[in-house]
Amino acid sequence: MVNIDTFKQLALSFPGVEAQPHFEKTSYRVKKKIFATHAPDSHIVCVKLSEIDQSVFCAFDKTIIYPVDNKWGKQGWTLVDLKKIRKEMLKDLLATAYNCVGSKK
Repeated sequence: MVNIDTFKQLALSFPGVEAQPHFEKTSYRVKKKIFATHAPDSHIVCVKLSEIDQSVFCAFDKTIIYPVDNKWGKQGWTLVDLKKIRKEMLKDLLATAYNCVGSKK
């Protein structure tokens, strides 16, 4: 289990990341592009992955990591249950999301 403060600390640990409001959520951005979001008082966070990375992470356990259930999910947006994920897996997931968004031109 990972608490929201740990999630925030991990998301902000990458170079150039800023936390900014995004509707009712907090977004974590690199180069003005969102790679993760979370809503207040929720244990579910959302990260942006490539389709391939999404399928790899979701294959681990679909009760922990799973695509958003709409067109956003088909674009790589993926939900993560902080109550079930291990910290090391979350670190890998956030690094992958950061690199996916941060490496785009």
